Amino acid sequence: MTQNSDSIPVHEAGKHEGATQEAMNITDAAGTTANVSMGIEAEQAEQPMTTVERAELLLKQDEAIRDNIDGGQDLDAAIDPTNKEFGAQAHPEQVQMRVAKRALMIKEGIEPYPVHLDVTDTIEAVRKKYDGTLKPGEETEDVVGVAGRALFIRNGGGLCFVKLSAGDGTTLQGMISKREVGAESLKRFKQLADLGDHLYVRGRVVASKTGELSVFATDWAIAAKALQPLPALHKDLNEEQRTRKPYIGMIADERMRDMVRRRSAAVASLRRTFDRHDFLEVETPMLQTVHGGAAARPFTTHMNAFDINLFLRIAPELFLKRCLVGGIERVFEINRDFRNEGVDGTHAPEFTMVEAYQSYGTYDTIGALVKELIQTTAKEAFGSTQVTLQDGTPYDFGGQWKSMTMYGSLSEALGEEITPETSVEHLRKIADKLGLEQETAENHGKLVEHLWEHFWQDKLYEPTFVRDFPVETSPLVKSHRSIPGVVEKWDLYVRGFELATGYSELNDPVVQRQRFVEQAKMALAGDVEAMDIDEDFLEALGVGMPPAGGMGMGIDRLLIALTGATIRETITFPLVKPLN
Repeated sequence: MTQNSDSIPVHEAGKHEGATQEAMNITDAAGTTANVSMGIEAEQAEQPMTTVERAELLLKQDEAIRDNIDGGQDLDAAIDPTNKEFGAQAHPEQVQMRVAKRALMIKEGIEPYPVHLDVTDTIEAVRKKYDGTLKPGEETEDVVGVAGRALFIRNGGGLCFVKLSAGDGTTLQGMISKREVGAESLKRFKQLADLGDHLYVRGRVVASKTGELSVFATDWAIAAKALQPLPALHKDLNEEQRTRKPYIGMIADERMRDMVRRRSAAVASLRRTFDRHDFLEVETPMLQTVHGGAAARPFTTHMNAFDINLFLRIAPELFLKRCLVGGIERVFEINRDFRNEGVDGTHAPEFTMVEAYQSYGTYDTIGALVKELIQTTAKEAFGSTQVTLQDGTPYDFGGQWKSMTMYGSLSEALGEEITPETSVEHLRKIADKLGLEQETAENHGKLVEHLWEHFWQDKLYEPTFVRDFPVETSPLVKSHRSIPGVVEKWDLYVRGFELATGYSELNDPVVQRQRFVEQAKMALAGDVEAMDIDEDFLEALGVGMPPAGGMGMGIDRLLIALTGATIRETITFPLVKPLN
């Protein structure tokens, strides 16, 4: 955000803005400065309060400030900067002052949160129409009514300036003049308006003396009084602020606003591509009696009405396949999934995934669809298949993508042939030599995948399909047409992480039951990610599911691939551990 001579930061008359979580500078009426610092946190630790107790405390403080205002005290006298009466867990001075201003507005019949204002134009539309068309000092007779968040304020003698920001970060200056609004209205602006408030201004479109596009107000109003101060907007937000208070990040950080918009554009693009290929979007249950559709540890919950335990969905696969059984031949879902696993740069416990299934498709046809989905999303949401990552590195999703087989590439890396017949004992010896950790319930397939990941995962920078996986790790996938012990599955890797997966779907109910039984035995042996036996799904398969290709791709990971962000940066409201 740039500033000009008309618009500079104001610290609420030099008194109440600019405090941080670590320390708050407080200036009293005599001009002396006290420092209220980490002692607040210390007192909170000594005198813990329940959520209800603290909420009631804050309400009592709000009421006390209101009574002081109603009793005729001015703003400074109405608040208690040192919190002698209410203690360290009460409102800090800045919030008290804003609560006092709210009370003063109500006392004087001014609505701090009006239902309606005559907003006739957006800030973006005014910018688009008038940018570059007015000379410094030039005025028009065009009257607009706009609203935005106040990010900068300068209070002068007879003229005040406010920088209003739209949701996308576009700004427009408001000019509040005694000549236009009157002395009393200007006084009220200086007294009541704070940084962070949503403000409405109505007036003529002009250019200031320095050439800044402005609205020369004949009327102004507070559209929503902000009781919490904004952070210093000239400083980068830290990770704690971004994840715990993403709404602050959307105000202060252009990258966070862009991520929200680009995520929306990416999802819209995916839907359009599916629509062009005649896929129908459906919704499947989030609460399930049997967890399945992926190898993952589920979250559990309890339903009081039926008195049964349920699982939060780890994948929609088994229900989407029921749609194929029912005759919906092309189906997809953009869904929320939950996996009770670790958290890192590419994993979150709650995430969004798209899954799609196409009757009479294979893992080859579904791979071509996934490539089209990703390339089209890059073009429609980012302008090109060559994107620029957050660190400035270009990355190209265009052209042909590489392909390799899991067994072939592992054999190449080891210098010896590994096949589906290679024994578990031999694979364990190789893993031991490489110093790889092994799980209790390791089987042939898991060992092969762990060995492959050791050699290849972080080396696959450009888009690469890794094909033909061990049958043990893919219980819902059809066996390979020509290679025993292998299934027709691929994983798509981008910049060293898995972005999507695709299959030729298993539709033989007898084989599927065998696979489920093997999974159940693995679960009994200690594999917390193994699936359970889903007899309802097996009965559906028995009705007859056509041959099909299927895919799954994390929406969050797609944004990681397209932007270079972490998964927390791509999720608008990531789950974080509570501070208390």
